Amino acid sequence: MGIIIREIEEKDYPEVTELLVNELWNNKVNGDYVIPFFDRVKNDRDYITFVALLDNNVLGLISAVTFLWAGSEKKHMLIQGFAVKNEHQNKGVGTKLLLQIENYAKSQGIIGIGLCSDLKRTAALTCFEKNGYSKITQYFGKYISS
Repeated sequence: MGIIIREIEEKDYPEVTELLVNELWNNKVNGDYVIPFFDRVKNDRDYITFVALLDNNVLGLISAVTFLWAGSEKKHMLIQGFAVKNEHQNKGVGTKLLLQIENYAKSQGIIGIGLCSDLKRTAALTCFEKNGYSKITQYFGKYISS
């Protein structure tokens, strides 16, 4: 059985939480808010998450949000989560996830996809570049405490 890409389901939440904590956030956060987040956005079509599965085990995910640029009527998408289990990297899983999100974007009339990535995530950066994504800006951010 090959890799299957499909929309996230509630039964995937525990494995997705583990994947995000271990692969994307390097155990810097505990992920307590992952399941409540996916519960909150599961019926909001501005958010979409796909998982890559092999034998019903989550290998990777891609999550994105759709938005309008200021002053534009054209929809864009921001990939806000992209992770593949370490042992499955460089095996085409990331490419399959990117193709899925791109096909979804096309079907929704979205004209552009952007993403931000930590420069230390060299495998992810290589995957993005291999799939036609280019560095076009520098991203600045600031956390605002509540």
